[in-house]
Amino acid sequence: MAIYIVGSLNMDLVIRAPRMPEGGETISGEGFMTNPGGKGANQAVAVAKSGGEAHMVGCVGREFGAELLGALAQYGVGAEYVRREEDISSGIAVIVVADGDNRIILDAGSNARTDRALIDVALAQSKPGDYLLVQLEIALPVVAYALKQAKRRGMVTVLNPAPAAQLSADVYAFCDWFVPNQTEAQFYTGIYPSDEESIRRCAGKLGELGVRNVLITLGTDGSACVSDGKFYRTEAVPAKAVDTTAAGDTYVGAFVTRLSEGADVARAMRFASTASALTVTQRGAQCAIPLRAQTQAYAVEKGVDI
Repeated sequence: MAIYIVGSLNMDLVIRAPRMPEGGETISGEGFMTNPGGKGANQAVAVAKSGGEAHMVGCVGREFGAELLGALAQYGVGAEYVRREEDISSGIAVIVVADGDNRIILDAGSNARTDRALIDVALAQSKPGDYLLVQLEIALPVVAYALKQAKRRGMVTVLNPAPAAQLSADVYAFCDWFVPNQTEAQFYTGIYPSDEESIRRCAGKLGELGVRNVLITLGTDGSACVSDGKFYRTEAVPAKAVDTTAAGDTYVGAFVTRLSEGADVARAMRFASTASALTVTQRGAQCAIPLRAQTQAYAVEKGVDI
């Protein structure tokens, strides 16, 4: 099945620091690098590197546009639905990495130009059973429109609601899969999911809003899912974290890829956890996402059945 990823494309401007600066403080960093990113593009690359058929839908701008398109091509992502906007910069993410953690500041740039017309052009090529994967780094009305159009076309819809933002009440019913992290899950439900009881309550509240399946990433505690009333829990795969920038995006893209191939939920979660663990061992975003063969080899090394 094809996977259409509607979302952001950013150029990440990354610098390492010994610690996060305090307010008003200037400190010295090192290892500056530019790296193609954006939640949408990262997830598209994760799909492609995991073996899925990825089609990116979005906009790039004047600055860094060629580089962002080149990265998609390099990693095997279809870019036929990525539009060039020459009067505005591409999206920019300024990232500070310290002690394996990160802080990010975003400028949407050309991502704000992704519109309904572009959605219509892309999804016109979709088939029933194909997947739509969206996040929240583009305009929320466009996200809602994409989800609704995809369901009308018989597609399977996946929303990674990040960064957390208030959604209109009717959006949830168009989500086959809702994939937040713990903080995002709390934002949407008022419940912080930490154990089976709280995770089930969180999923139940999202279910009342219309969501069909809920998958919550739990950081170093792995991930948990409530699907068709069944509870699934997967532990995190051990890894030495160097940079967590694209870990969540890798998980989502890898999970959707395995689902699109017909894998059961538990196996898809284990595959995604393994891919995500490998990602944090490398610096960068898209360049750090592992190929399917690398994920499979790491799973064998760690004794994970994927």
